[in-house]
Amino acid sequence: MPMVDISGKEMVLRRAVARGEISLKRETIEKIKEGLIKKGDPIQAAEIAATLAVKKTPELIPYCHPIPIEKVAVDFAIADDKIEARAEVVARARTGVEMEALTAVVIALLTIWDMVKYLEKDEGGNYPTTLISGVRVLKKVKEGNNA
Repeated sequence: MPMVDISGKEMVLRRAVARGEISLKRETIEKIKEGLIKKGDPIQAAEIAATLAVKKTPELIPYCHPIPIEKVAVDFAIADDKIEARAEVVARARTGVEMEALTAVVIALLTIWDMVKYLEKDEGGNYPTTLISGVRVLKKVKEGNNA
């Protein structure tokens, strides 16, 4: 199956915002806030991982075109029992950046899970309350010619 031919499309500014959240135990959230996670700061690590994920999206998703990324912004909101990740990606390209924004969010949330999993496991080694959910594109904008 070939990649979609985008060679005839105009180069325009493209912007996408995605979000998702991870549900965690309240005790885990408190340890994150207090800086008591063994592997370090999950929020800082998740931001770095999300930025790297944007750059690696075409390597991870077979039919995504490599595009010149101009901006990646990742923000987090911490509640009592969950953390929301939000990513904005901007590029001047012939194709959109929503897959890059979604990849950033998912990798950010997986990074958090990896760093706190020892706190989230039950006695059987499972994760009965840990959940990644609500991953979606909030906004997709195409500016310029043929917008």
